Amino acid sequence: MEPLTLGQALELEHREIDGGFEAYVASLDDSAGVQATPEPAADAGPLMAALTGLRRHIYLEEEFLFPPLKRAGLMGPIFVMLREHGLLWKQLDAVESLFQGSADAGEMRLACNDLLALLSDHNAKEEPIIYTQADEILGAEASGELLKFLDQGTTPEGWAASAA
Repeated sequence: MEPLTLGQALELEHREIDGGFEAYVASLDDSAGVQATPEPAADAGPLMAALTGLRRHIYLEEEFLFPPLKRAGLMGPIFVMLREHGLLWKQLDAVESLFQGSADAGEMRLACNDLLALLSDHNAKEEPIIYTQADEILGAEASGELLKFLDQGTTPEGWAASAA
């Protein structure tokens, strides 16, 4: 099997992050699809993994992926991605705040679904525009370093998206 390109690996991470939010929302429902009790911590594992994963994903893009793409002339698309990262970051903060507070399952479901809608719109632009260009513009060494970060990297404490 041939190794994934950077663009493919980033798209796969999108699916994993989205899946974490979706799994958490699903855990707020009982097996019959009826709203469960108001307890929002039904299965917090997927939510926590998705929150952490999306913050790290945004960090990787803003700090390592976007600068060389901007230098290669993709200023307009990168500006849009940065603006949307700010919106995503604010919604991440809102979801996390609700989770840590006294939000009920309905509030958590709504906040997570709002985040998923933002992600869907963002990913629909980022994947065909940014990721295909990344595979063409970045050299093998830079792509390899970013793939390594996907496996091992973490977001520095206190870092936030530039437009947050």
